[in-house]
Amino acid sequence: MKALTLSLMAAGLSLTTALVAPHSASAADKPTLTVYTYDSFNTDWGPGPAIKKGFEANCSCTVEFVAPGDATETFNRLRLEGKNSKADILVGLDSNLIADADKSGLFQAHAIKTDALTLPIDWDSSTYVPFDWGHFAFVYDSDKVKNPPTSFDALLNAPDDLKILIQDPRSSTPGLGLLLWVKDVYGDKAADVWEKLAPRIVTVTKGWSEAYGMFLEDQAQMVLSYTTSPAYHIAAEEKTNYKAAEFSDGHYMQLELAAITKSSKHKELANQFLSYLVGPEAQKIIPTTNWMYPVALPFSELPEAFKGLVKPEQTRLIAPDEVPATRKEALNEWLAALSK
Repeated sequence: MKALTLSLMAAGLSLTTALVAPHSASAADKPTLTVYTYDSFNTDWGPGPAIKKGFEANCSCTVEFVAPGDATETFNRLRLEGKNSKADILVGLDSNLIADADKSGLFQAHAIKTDALTLPIDWDSSTYVPFDWGHFAFVYDSDKVKNPPTSFDALLNAPDDLKILIQDPRSSTPGLGLLLWVKDVYGDKAADVWEKLAPRIVTVTKGWSEAYGMFLEDQAQMVLSYTTSPAYHIAAEEKTNYKAAEFSDGHYMQLELAAITKSSKHKELANQFLSYLVGPEAQKIIPTTNWMYPVALPFSELPEAFKGLVKPEQTRLIAPDEVPATRKEALNEWLAALSK
């Protein structure tokens, strides 16, 4: 996966000072575009700061990121605030939450052309703009795991000492992705899979960063993450031992989306921001800061660290309108299995 806040003028500013001070174009004169996003997007190492700098260079505006937590938590905050929210844009909506986003009635149509986006699936939405995507996968250290599982069945039948870290599907988008991945592969047998998988789970974390941090501290042999996660270790650490296990079952896909709120007071500016987000400058920032695939950058222009990554032969993605019912059933199965 921090939030930025605007400094307020001191309440005790004297009337004399206010009258004498010359008027000048300052940050206070510029419109502020408030962007809700998840916490890791706006860290020093995430894409947020560079995207903010790039957009502000040409917008005559100020971008304020508000990052209250994981993507699910951020969306839930926006729902709680409703039409009174100060958010102009939500960046990082999980594609599995589209039906919930539609039901909320908080978002409006955008004016961005998305027909040229390079995605492994067809995309046609007048409300949600994808800005990056990836496949979920279990990441492992090849120096320590010599025979990684190549399917869910292989994971279930691996040696007892192979342990995993996962995230809570109620608060984490990777956790939700795994929940739907298992359900999509096994259908009515998903409950049995969770019962068999439960003893392997060291813990269930609130979000991705906690689980991945524990993995790097050797608290489990595998962690739920993305097929693109090894690219970080290759590019930033020059380490090639971290790899994603390729499953013959196929891999569940996540698209990260951005959308304009109906309550936004800067809708034209919001559209400009979305256009920038899928433009060449921002898209070149995404791979080595968010460690996901950009939606509008040819594969040949990706950093070298992305060239040898696992490329799933099958992409799994449940239709957005089917997710709520599927999620409800799958979550009940998950809770029942992990409570035993």
